[in-house]
Amino acid sequence: MELRQLEYFMMVAKELHFSRAAEKLNIAQPTLSQQIKSLENQVGVLLFDRIGKRTALTEAGKILLQHSQRVFFEIDQAQAALRDLSGLQRGTLTVGSLLTCTSYLLPPAIMNFKQLYPNIELSVVGLSTEDISNGIFQNELDVGVTFLPIVEDELESIPLFSEELSVAAPLTHPLADKKEMSMKELEDQPIVLLPKSFHLRKLIDRYYEKQQIKLNIMLEMTTIESLIEMVTKGIGITILPTPYLNYLQNETFATLRLTDPIPKRNIGFVYRKDKFMCNATSSFMSEVIEASKHM
Repeated sequence: MELRQLEYFMMVAKELHFSRAAEKLNIAQPTLSQQIKSLENQVGVLLFDRIGKRTALTEAGKILLQHSQRVFFEIDQAQAALRDLSGLQRGTLTVGSLLTCTSYLLPPAIMNFKQLYPNIELSVVGLSTEDISNGIFQNELDVGVTFLPIVEDELESIPLFSEELSVAAPLTHPLADKKEMSMKELEDQPIVLLPKSFHLRKLIDRYYEKQQIKLNIMLEMTTIESLIEMVTKGIGITILPTPYLNYLQNETFATLRLTDPIPKRNIGFVYRKDKFMCNATSSFMSEVIEASKHM
C-alpha cells in the first residue's frame, strides 16, 4: 500500500466524485480509477460503491479513511517536529477563526507574526464554529479561534477573553440616542439575526429563553455584513459582539450596550491534544493572546 494511493483514496473520499478528485489531484481520471482499483485489490475489499453517477464510501472505505487520516497526520507531525529541531522557520500554519475575530482581533497578531516568521505560509480562514471543529479534526487546521467551552475530548482549549453583546440600531430608531438598553426593551422591536444554526444565534436565544422574553425576529440573514446593511437601511435592529461593532466605527448606525443581564460569549483557542505544537504555532498563539488583552 503506497502513500500516493492513500492520498488518491482520501481525495476521492472527500469529493465522492472521481472527475473532481482527479482534477484536484491534477491527474487523468482513468489513472485515478486505476490506482483506486489497484488499492482495492490490495486490501481485498471494495472501498467505494459506484451506483450510476453516485459514489459513496463502503464500510471498509470508512475504516480505511480513518486510518489514512491518522497516517498523514503522523507524517505532518514528524515534519513539524523535524523543522523545529533543525531551526527551520519554514512551513505552513493554517488558522480557522470566527468571522468577527478575523476583523478586530487577528490583524495586529498577524502583522507581528509575519515579522517574526516571514517564511511561514500563514493562512487565516473565517469559518463557522462547526467548520472550525471539523477542520481541526481532519487536520486541515492547525488551531482555531472559536467559542468556548468545547465538549470534544480530543480537543484542548485555551481561554482568551469574554466579550459582551450589544445592539446595533438605525440612527432613526427611537432608542438610538440611548447608550444602553435592557434586554426586556428588545421584546417588541423588529430584529434581524443570524439563522438558528449559528452559534451566536443559539447563544442569543438561550439568553432570551432564560429571561422568558420573546423576540420579534422579522428577518434572518446568513452573514454579519448583511445584518449591518439591514440595520443601516432601517429594516430593524440586530445583536452582535461589542468589539466587532466598535471596530466598524460606522456612523450609519447606533451601538447600545445590553443590560439586565449583560449577554456575553467566551472566545478561545482550540487544537488537537495529540498535535505537535511547533514554535511557529506557539508564537502565533502568543501574539493573539497579547492582542486579546486589549479587547
